[in-house]
Amino acid sequence: MKLIIKFLINIIPRPQLIFWSKILQPFLDFFFRGNNFTDPINEKSYRTFLPYGYVSQRKNALSPGTLSLERHRLLWLYLKNETGFFKKNLKVLHIAPEQCFYNVFKKLENINYTTFDLNSPLADIKGDICNMPFKNNSFDYILCNHVLEHIKDEKKAMTELFRVLNSHGTAILQVPINLNNKTTFEDNSITNRQERIEKFGQYDHVRLYGLDYFTRLQNIGFEVKQVKYASKFKKEEILKYSIEENEIIPVCKKLI
Repeated sequence: MKLIIKFLINIIPRPQLIFWSKILQPFLDFFFRGNNFTDPINEKSYRTFLPYGYVSQRKNALSPGTLSLERHRLLWLYLKNETGFFKKNLKVLHIAPEQCFYNVFKKLENINYTTFDLNSPLADIKGDICNMPFKNNSFDYILCNHVLEHIKDEKKAMTELFRVLNSHGTAILQVPINLNNKTTFEDNSITNRQERIEKFGQYDHVRLYGLDYFTRLQNIGFEVKQVKYASKFKKEEILKYSIEENEIIPVCKKLI
C-alpha cells in the first residue's frame, strides 16, 4: 500500500489526483472505519490513516474520510475553535482549494466563497496568483496554503495577496518550513524532477522555506503571528487527530 501511494502521488499530475480521489474517497472512508484515529473535519473515526509523502512516507498522515493531511486537520481545529470563520459574514478567497475543505466551505451560508487557481478543477476562477483579477481590499479572509513554495516570483505573489486582502483582514499562508534552517534555500538552476524532490521536498517546489519566511511576509506589510496551535492539545489528542506537534500556522493581518 505504501509503495502504491508513493508511486501515485509522484507520477500523477495534481488535477488528475483530485479527480480520481473524489471517486475513490467513499470506498476508502468505508473500508478504513475504526476507532484509533479521528478526523475532526468530518468527525468520523478510522482504524488507521494512510501514509503520505514525496521523499519519505509519513505514517498516519492522510485521512481516508476527507483526504486531509496533518496540517489540514490542525488548521480546521484552529478555525473552528479560535476564529469566527464559521459564524461571521465573510468574503473568503481560497487559493488552490484543498479538497478536504472545499465541499464544507462551499455549503457555509455565512461566507461568500471564491476559489482561485491556475489549474485546479476545484477553482471557480482560473488565473495566476501573481496577477489576480480582483480589486484592492476585496476579501476578509484568504486561505493560501502550500502554494508559495511553487511560485517563482514569490514577492509578487505575496504583494498580490496583501493587495486583495481587506483592511484588518486575515490571510493564512501555510508553507512547508524546515524549522532547522534560519534561511530559505533557493536555487533556480535546479530543474530536474528528482533533484527538486531531494532538495525542496517535492518535484514542483522551487524553494524550501526556513525561519525567515515570516520576515519575508512582514516585509510585504503583513503583521504575522506564528501560531503553534498543537500546543493547545493533550498528547493523546495530538495522536488521535494525527496532527504535527511543531506545525506553525502563519496568521497574517493587514492592519492598514
